[in-house]
Amino acid sequence: MEIGKLLKIRREQKKLTQQQVATKFHVTRQTVSRWENEKSYPNIDTLVELSFFFDFSLD
Repeated sequence: MEIGKLLKIRREQKKLTQQQVATKFHVTRQTVSRWENEKSYPNIDTLVELSFFFDFSLD
């Protein structure tokens, strides 16, 4: 599965808004939107944090 789709699914499962995720990871809501739409990707450090927070593997 693509990272953007996975992020959106997990965010919705936790009933979080893009703004809440953005605040947690110190980015803008627009950045979260770009990640979910795969117009950009989180840097590796943020990606690792996201994988722990949303409980998914980076394999």
